[in-house]
Amino acid sequence: MKNPNSSARRSAVTLLDQVLGEGRLMSDLIGKGALERLDPADRARAQRLANDTLRGLERADRLLKRHLRKTPPLHVHNILRLGTVELCMGGDAHGVVNEAVEMVGSSRRYGKLKGMVNAVLRKVAGEGGKSWNDLRLPRLRDWLRAPLVEAWGAQPVGAMEAAHFKGAPLDITLKGEAAGWAEKLGGVRLPTGSIRLRDAGQVTQLTGYDSGDWWVQDAAAALPVKILDPGPGEAILDLCAAPGGKTLQLAAAGAQVTALDLSPARMARVEENLSRTGLTATCLTGDALTHQGGPYDAILLDAPCSATGTIRRHPDLPFAKDGSEFAGLIELQSKMIDHALSLLKPNGRLIFCTCSLLPDEGECQVEDALARHANLRVDRDVLARPGIEQDWISDGGGLRLRPDYWPDQGGMDGFYIACLRQ
Repeated sequence: MKNPNSSARRSAVTLLDQVLGEGRLMSDLIGKGALERLDPADRARAQRLANDTLRGLERADRLLKRHLRKTPPLHVHNILRLGTVELCMGGDAHGVVNEAVEMVGSSRRYGKLKGMVNAVLRKVAGEGGKSWNDLRLPRLRDWLRAPLVEAWGAQPVGAMEAAHFKGAPLDITLKGEAAGWAEKLGGVRLPTGSIRLRDAGQVTQLTGYDSGDWWVQDAAAALPVKILDPGPGEAILDLCAAPGGKTLQLAAAGAQVTALDLSPARMARVEENLSRTGLTATCLTGDALTHQGGPYDAILLDAPCSATGTIRRHPDLPFAKDGSEFAGLIELQSKMIDHALSLLKPNGRLIFCTCSLLPDEGECQVEDALARHANLRVDRDVLARPGIEQDWISDGGGLRLRPDYWPDQGGMDGFYIACLRQ
C-alpha cells in the first residue's frame, strides 16, 4: 500500500523546507534518497512541483501577501507557495486546496492553521492566473543578480531571468549518428547536434535509454568535448568527470579516456553510465590536484564552480547558496589549471570550462592563466564548430554561453569554454 505521507505534493514541500530553511541543494537531497519512497512517476512529479515553486517563488509570495496578515511558519508558508503556484499554473483547485489543507491539518504543530490555508488558497483559486501573469518575472536574488548585472548589463540579465522562469527542456547526446533519432524520440535536432525533447516524460522509459544509445546532457554541456574534437586513440584525461556525460562523449569518439573525480559516489554514477552505454574508460577516484598520470594528449577540466549557469534546470541554487564560496572556488580553479597544464604532452590541449555566468570563473581565469604561463595561448580556431555563433566568442578567444541564447528554442545552460595550448 502506498504510504499516505509520501505523496508527490508532500515530498515537494519537504524538499522546499530543506532548500529554503536549511540551504540544502535539491540534487544532494534527492541523491541521498529524499524521494525514494515514491514510485517513478510521483518522484518526477514531486521534483517538478518543487522546481516550479522555486521558479515562481517571488510571484507566489507577492500574491500570498495580499491575503496574509503575517508570514506563517516556513512549513505552512511552503504549502501555501506550492498551492499558489499550482493553482496559478492551471492546477485543479479542488485537489490542490484539499491536499494543502490535509497536509496542514495532519500536523500536530500547525493543525490549527488549516482554516487559514483553506481560506487563502480558495481566494487565490478565485483570482485564477490573471494576477499571476500581471506580476513581473521573478528576479535572481541580490547576491547573484548584482554581479551579473555588473558583468552583462540589466537587459541581458532580465533575458536570463526569463529563461530561468521557463525552465529547461531535456537535451540528449547520442552515442552514434544523430540521423533519425529526433523523429524517433519526438524531438528536434539543435544546431550543435544535440537532440531536444520538450515533453520527455519518464526518461528511463524513452526509446534508446536501456540500450544505451544516448544520455541526458544539456546542449551547452556537450560543447566542450566537441571543441576538444577528440581523435581515436588519443590519451585524454577528464578531470572532475562526474556525472560522466563528457567521459561518454570522449569514449564514444574512440579516445583512451581516464576519468577522475573526487567523490566515490559520483564516480559510481560514471561507471553506471559507461556500463549502460557499452563504453569504456579508466575510472579513478582521487584529487585532481594530486593526480600524476599522463602525459596526456588532451585534458578536459570541467572545474568545480558556482554552477550559476544551470539555474534554469536547478532553480534551488540561488536559494541554497549565498555567494560566500566564490573566492575559494576561484582559487581552486586556478590551481587546477596550473596542475592540468603540467600533465600535458608538448602542444597538448587543455579545455577549461565552467558552468558559470560569472566572468571571474571564466574569462578572468583564462586571462590570469595567460599571465602566469608565458608560453600559454588560447586556440580560438577550434571554436569553428557547427552551431557555434560568432557572437558567442569572447574577445579573449573563449566561448561564452548564456541561458538567454536560443530563446525561441528553449535556451541553454550558461558556460565558459576555452582551449589552451602551451
